[in-house]
Amino acid sequence: MKGMVKWFENAPLWLKVIFALPGLDIIWAIFRIVKGAAYGKTGLVLVGILWLLLGWAILWIIDIVSILIKKHPILA
Repeated sequence: MKGMVKWFENAPLWLKVIFALPGLDIIWAIFRIVKGAAYGKTGLVLVGILWLLLGWAILWIIDIVSILIKKHPILA
């Protein structure tokens, strides 16, 4: 699991933005859940579950903006 987390963190910026588009934002939700499980962060697992439920509605915008500004999704 930690290998997957490192791959996502080192992915190119254009790929991160594509993963943040509506419908594909589920990838970042799963990333948050996996990262939380791999590093024992319960809060991150809960955020990932929240992103699964609400990511399609509005949270994908937050991911795109945070990736473009910080080069990484917020809360991940």
